[in-house]
Amino acid sequence: MKKTALILSAILLLSGCSNGGTSKAQQSFIAGSGAVTQIKQSDRISAPSISGVTLNGSQFSFVTGKVAVVNVWASWCSPCRAEEPTLSALARKYSEVQFIGILTRDNPVNAEAFARKRKTPYPTLIDDSILIGFRKSLPANAIPSTVIIDRQGRVAARISGSVTVASLSKLIEDVSAE
Repeated sequence: MKKTALILSAILLLSGCSNGGTSKAQQSFIAGSGAVTQIKQSDRISAPSISGVTLNGSQFSFVTGKVAVVNVWASWCSPCRAEEPTLSALARKYSEVQFIGILTRDNPVNAEAFARKRKTPYPTLIDDSILIGFRKSLPANAIPSTVIIDRQGRVAARISGSVTVASLSKLIEDVSAE
């Protein structure tokens, strides 16, 4: 009886430490290591079509012909929140590059409030089914993940995990110089 009471007490104590509102998305969160993967030009394949409704309700379609940085994120993801100032600063610095966010496993209302508060200068699409199209090239295997698309619309590189100014700037410059 004492053992049962002790186990029940431990369960109650541990459950009191949880936030009770954790979604399955948060429980299945996979953090990336920040690893950078680049693909030789001859080995690249086309990125999927990137279009849909944005957080502010407008329609967006990426048209090939310019380099693009596609960032997969969620407002509840701490590394995503931490990298947002870097992405926004680089979007302003590299104005000739199209930055695009793709929201995954998140509530669009929460994400829109986050992006509006931070004044994120690029669109975020709310349809994460776009990510399926990356499965044959460099899938977004963690949150956050950032994929760089070359001018021909092909997947050129990926950062699995948070970007840094140095890592993303180098990829943007390398792909832009091609």
